[in-house]
Amino acid sequence: MISGIAITPFDAAAILIVLAATLGYLNHRFVKMPPSIGLTVMGAVASLIVVGLDKLIPGSSASRDIVRFLSGIDFHNTLMNGMLSFLLFAGALHVDWGEMRRGGWPIIVLSTIGVVTSTALIGGGVYLIGGLLGLSIPIAWCLVFGALISPTDPVAVMGIMKQAAVPPTLQATVAGESLFNDGVGVVVFAIILGAALSGEPLSVSHAAVLFAEEAGGGIVLGLVTGWIAYRAMHSIDDYKVEVMISLAVVMGGYALASRIHVSGPVAMAVAGLIIGNKGVAHAMSDTTRDYLLKFWALIDDLLNAVLFLLIGLEVVVIPADARLIALGVAAIPLVLVARAIAVIGPLAAMRPFLSLGALAPVTLIWGGLRGGISVALALGLPDGAARSFALAATYIVVLFSVIVQGGTVERVIRWRSAREQD
Repeated sequence: MISGIAITPFDAAAILIVLAATLGYLNHRFVKMPPSIGLTVMGAVASLIVVGLDKLIPGSSASRDIVRFLSGIDFHNTLMNGMLSFLLFAGALHVDWGEMRRGGWPIIVLSTIGVVTSTALIGGGVYLIGGLLGLSIPIAWCLVFGALISPTDPVAVMGIMKQAAVPPTLQATVAGESLFNDGVGVVVFAIILGAALSGEPLSVSHAAVLFAEEAGGGIVLGLVTGWIAYRAMHSIDDYKVEVMISLAVVMGGYALASRIHVSGPVAMAVAGLIIGNKGVAHAMSDTTRDYLLKFWALIDDLLNAVLFLLIGLEVVVIPADARLIALGVAAIPLVLVARAIAVIGPLAAMRPFLSLGALAPVTLIWGGLRGGISVALALGLPDGAARSFALAATYIVVLFSVIVQGGTVERVIRWRSAREQD
């Protein structure tokens, strides 16, 4: 309820879409920053303006109204059980399976061992830094943060890599690793979050069994639903029905995954790969292909716009504690170092068998941007002190990643490419 007016789920969705569209227009028309950067910055600026108004104008309740509005959104169900399925399916549609197979081993290793390594390093580092700052954060919640901040988002980097003449196999490796580390990261996040909420010690053997069940079951479900959708699309030629089939795969497949307790994000990533490759190549006319890919590109952009706006608005609800800001700032180099170790170690071990070239480390490390998935997972955390720390740290890390890494990655890749040619 805001100032006595009840806010329905439809009202909440309408407010977010109107805000995202308005800020998106202002950014495109006047500011002209990349969409993800523009919405993040403008959402943060809008939040800071609201906080400033409350300080300057006695009796202003803008901050309290936003807090009430945000508290009325069931982030956990909305994001974990809905939005993630759309984001991962949309991302998978644009991954080239043929090129990705050439970098298969790096993708598998980086998206599994790399994610687990990064989660452990970041979780341990945050626990130590929090202790030094006087923040008593249980190790389980530090690992929850490590899991949610480890997945990377390739969207902002893919176009840059093509312009910088990055080899196609490395491009596919970056996209494939990001796609699967999103799915794996969500599974690891859910397992650690369950342990943190229960208060029971995290058993490595039990976690490994849960991971195998959820990830393995998700792969099987994704193969089945993706294949059924492919066969259905192959038997007709009607772009409206085929787009609806893809929508049914995401919504129905994710709902089924939650019922049978397998990973919906992994299932949607696999189903998206099948439809985006085999379906696009063999089951669709040019008209259907155009409509389907544009439809899911719009869904992806819309959801990311709302997520980046939400993380900007969440500044209002983060407690004004300098220690949280210090922890978030310290998490930036920690996340980068953990990513470097999680990338360089596996690449060095695989070098005798497969080399992705000199551009691979810098592209995978500096181009490993944090984005919508991390924001969605942080927003989906249950209320409590740990949520405040995770939101603050996620906000600062994602802001740095999107603005600094996203704004300089093209120059970094071109610089490294030029040095390799010399």
